[in-house]
Amino acid sequence: MRKYVTVLMAGALAATMLGGCGSAGQSASGGEHMRLMVWAPSEDQSKDSGEWLQTCCEAFAEAHPEYDISFVYGVADEATAASQVAQDPSASADVFMYANDNITVLTDAKAVAKFGGIYEQQIMDTNSETVTDSLRQDGFLYGVPFTTNTWYMFYDKKVFSDEDIKSLDKMLEKGVVSFPFTNSWYLPAFYIANGCTLFEDGTVEEAGVDFAGDKAVEVTDYLIDLLDNPNFVVDADGSGMAGMRDGSINAMFTGSWDAASIREILGDDMGVAALPTYTLNGEEKQMMAYAGSKAIGVNATSDHMVASIQLAIYLGSAEAQKLHYDLRNVVPCNTELLADETISSDMLVVAQNDTFDRTSILQPFVSKMSNCWTPVENMGKGIRNKTVTHENAAEQTQAMNDAMNSDGIS
Repeated sequence: MRKYVTVLMAGALAATMLGGCGSAGQSASGGEHMRLMVWAPSEDQSKDSGEWLQTCCEAFAEAHPEYDISFVYGVADEATAASQVAQDPSASADVFMYANDNITVLTDAKAVAKFGGIYEQQIMDTNSETVTDSLRQDGFLYGVPFTTNTWYMFYDKKVFSDEDIKSLDKMLEKGVVSFPFTNSWYLPAFYIANGCTLFEDGTVEEAGVDFAGDKAVEVTDYLIDLLDNPNFVVDADGSGMAGMRDGSINAMFTGSWDAASIREILGDDMGVAALPTYTLNGEEKQMMAYAGSKAIGVNATSDHMVASIQLAIYLGSAEAQKLHYDLRNVVPCNTELLADETISSDMLVVAQNDTFDRTSILQPFVSKMSNCWTPVENMGKGIRNKTVTHENAAEQTQAMNDAMNSDGIS
């Protein structure tokens, strides 16, 4: 008999596993008995969202009668799961979901399993090389992707035409645009567009960050002027969504997680598109978002490695991704699903994959990337607060670059 236990705190989960887990044996039905701990965000487990995780795990168990599984469910979102697993792998989940920019946290701690052989081939056969590359470190694959992770533009189709949305400058002539200006996941889009780089292609840590020189100062000067445009609004603390709701804002930059709320506001007038260009010194520059993926990882210390890897592959399979898409609007990355006409015609899927493929760079996951967030955030806040001006733009931009290339940024 399979048991399904839900525990909400990681500490309670660890205590449950350490206190009640015996060695694997044979159940009365002949299957190998095991307890598998699985972590996922609360939204993937709630009844309101269709209990995606429980449904998938039960389907996996039914498809594998050679196992007699007791699942233990715990809550950990993709942004924090890696650090929890890395802190104490032996007390953590066998299978968990994580964002790919945390991959070095896991590999440095030797806390995540490599996928090789037939399992790696299966993942490669059902995902693009760009997606799987987002989960490689030193040539090894460390997870099963289940969605791409980036941001793009939502807008009111009553205000902007298909031609307008290609250019931020044209949009600012037609309506009000909000942007998360003080959020360092978003602001680099302007700098990268003008040739600024991070660790060369994002993987060469010793190369450092190049947000210096005229190419970077030109962007800082552009952003100072952008803040003075009455049709440009800084999106902070939910103000962008509030403005969409009351009609004072006509476009905002975010991701699939806000799609349902924006659709509720705009209905059939909701438009979604990859990033626009902006005009710098008379030239069109393509804004470039950070992009990555979210994946199913397997704990390197799992007592049931084969079953855990098989479960991870199932949770990232076409079947599981389709259910994820149906229940929670999670955009799939499985190539079989992306070829489905219904899914491929969804404007949210189109916008997310267009951004991932065309208007983004792979977000670096080298360790020194952690030094880059605060200096960029401070630049955005300085421009907003008008402490960064045209007069000191060169000095302030160089200071941002120096900080991004130094250790110990708090």
